[in-house]
Amino acid sequence: MSDREDIIDVLTLYATGIDRRDWPLFRTAFTADCVLDYGDIGTWHGVDEVTAFMDQAHAMAGHTLHRLTNHAVTVNGATATARTYIDGLIMAADNASGVNAIGFYDDDLVLTPAGWRIARRVFTSVRVVAV
Repeated sequence: MSDREDIIDVLTLYATGIDRRDWPLFRTAFTADCVLDYGDIGTWHGVDEVTAFMDQAHAMAGHTLHRLTNHAVTVNGATATARTYIDGLIMAADNASGVNAIGFYDDDLVLTPAGWRIARRVFTSVRVVAV
């Protein structure tokens, strides 16, 4: 596979890890010292911190669907950047109500011995509505 395809696979690991509540899988998307800035939601330093937050934030949720599209990936040797649109649906435990959050991720990625990993992510929220 190409670097671009490998990077898109890593971005998808993030979404799949959350939606399956598979935290070991989720962790494989990031470097150990990653930094994630989600604006008003929070900023996390390190894969342990972000995994603990996501686990806690989704523990009482029902179904979740993190759909990623419009991948704009630029590879420069062992580093890369990516902008990815996110359409996230997070349902309450009863699956009758929830939140639809739409925005985009700006990621800095690095090529590690284990493959591409997200080193820094900035999430920009565009629209959040109750469903």
